[in-house]
Amino acid sequence: MTTDTEETLLEFPCQFPLKVMGRHGDDFEAAVLTIVRKHVTNLGEGAVRARDSGKDKFTSLTITFEAQSKAQVDALYRELHAHELVLMLL
Repeated sequence: MTTDTEETLLEFPCQFPLKVMGRHGDDFEAAVLTIVRKHVTNLGEGAVRARDSGKDKFTSLTITFEAQSKAQVDALYRELHAHELVLMLL
């Protein structure tokens, strides 16, 4: 178990589900996965689940990975949040 200097309720490493939402289209999923792979080197098979909205206007991706630190998760959130195709992060 490792802890960061900042307070967090998580204990690292841990399984971390990240949900990213954007408009439906081929570029969205590819852009998100490019960013995630920069921060997560051990993204396993089956780690990504995609779901389209009822009218296929939006796509949500749930990416579950083993987070190593709060700094890793924070950096990933910052980069995804800054991307123009990402509408919401959970």
